[in-house]
Amino acid sequence: MNVKFINDLGKAIKNHATKNALCVNNTFYPYADLALTITKIRLLIEKSIPESEKLIGLVTNDDLETYASILALWLEGKAYIPVNPETPIERNLQIFESTETKYILDSSNTKQYGNHNIIYTISNVNVEINLKPKPVLGNDLAYILFTSGTTGTPKGVPITFDNVQALVGAVDAEPDFNLMPSDRCLQMFELTFDFSVVTYLFPFLSGSCIYTIPKGKIKYFHIFKLINEQKLTVLTMVPSIINYLRPYFNEINAPFVRYCSFGGGALHTEIAKEWSDCLPNCKIFNYYGPTEFTVYSGFYPYNKELKVKNHNGIVAIGRPQKDTWYLLVDPNNNEVDINTEGELCLAGPQITPGYWKNESQNSKSFFVRNENNKKTRYYKTGDLCIKDTDGDYLYVGRSDFQVKIRGYRVELSEIEFHAKFICAHKVNMVALDIVNDLGNAELGLAIESEPFETKTILDYLKTKLPNYMVPMHLRFIKEFPHSPNGKIDRKKLKNIFKRNQNNE
Repeated sequence: MNVKFINDLGKAIKNHATKNALCVNNTFYPYADLALTITKIRLLIEKSIPESEKLIGLVTNDDLETYASILALWLEGKAYIPVNPETPIERNLQIFESTETKYILDSSNTKQYGNHNIIYTISNVNVEINLKPKPVLGNDLAYILFTSGTTGTPKGVPITFDNVQALVGAVDAEPDFNLMPSDRCLQMFELTFDFSVVTYLFPFLSGSCIYTIPKGKIKYFHIFKLINEQKLTVLTMVPSIINYLRPYFNEINAPFVRYCSFGGGALHTEIAKEWSDCLPNCKIFNYYGPTEFTVYSGFYPYNKELKVKNHNGIVAIGRPQKDTWYLLVDPNNNEVDINTEGELCLAGPQITPGYWKNESQNSKSFFVRNENNKKTRYYKTGDLCIKDTDGDYLYVGRSDFQVKIRGYRVELSEIEFHAKFICAHKVNMVALDIVNDLGNAELGLAIESEPFETKTILDYLKTKLPNYMVPMHLRFIKEFPHSPNGKIDRKKLKNIFKRNQNNE
């Protein structure tokens, strides 16, 4: 059998042959080139990889061949396991070892994986276009992404073709989102990050053009240039990016942007309003969803003309999408009442089969409930939320961002909300729990800025928070560390904060 979205991809690529599919570092590639490159790579796969090998490594370069490799593997009924060539090779080798990956597709000039079968994906052979998919089962794997693990070992998240099909069905069911062949779509994500799936899959299905961010470029500045020069119409971003774009807001007037989707972090109401003013004709969506649930699970439609639901200044995450169920539970996995904080759990056809060869983590992260005379499997996200009386979900924060100070439970996002509210400077602030020399937890506030007077902030916090929630240490840090996907790296930030503290 064939999975519908794979068939649809082949048809869309064929039907839009003369239109541009990709813009990579100012070079455009039409769908005809994409189709030809896919076919060449399929031929390499057929000649070099046994039919029985289903998990294939992929070195994620920013080029036509890398995107074509993903589609070629899917058409061949295989899964891709992406690794970033800029990531330490030891980590990438660890990923390939854990998945027993023997074959790797790579368009790089230099080869780093000598103990594996490397298939160089740049080919000059003459071929006839072949976009017909091979038979595939819905429970076959489409990809495995690796996220950071608390033990230092990356956690593999396998996603099946059925999972991806369910995502496509859910997004297609939303009447307010409909890509067109004329759309110009931002793809800012590293291909090892789950948000990349929606930023290449839906444009390719629609015959739209994807604009990538070249490796080594400053992401926010390149996005600024693409919006202004290429007149992008569809933006998908992590919220932290617009913090860096903020100094340029007065230079951005983009009435041509139709959609802007956020995800992968907390979207704050204040900057969302400022950003929406830059995009006067745009529909803005605040999406929510973890890697373990195939990218998206639901969203909140942001409308600056209406009252925006929020908690501590963080825009609501809204409601679950088609065929997805949300459940808020206490520490014993019992459902909590309306307007009561609980851990958000997800169920539905987008849920991963489970972490790759990690039964101990699976037992912690998944559980089964008996509902309506059938068993429903849930994923525990680690995110704390509140469901209001309208059925909308408000994001409170990460359960691991909830700390104990002097025995009191403290939500770090609440401190950040009040500090940002009173601060006259539009800068990033992150509250941290810092262990002092006595081994006790204290609160710190990291401020991404050159130094300025902070007495106003501290005085205000003392009027809004109990004394145990007022940070004892404030540190100015010129630039916060970020993960390759644009999220603030709190672990590294905490280490920088402590070093600065010790150097005083």
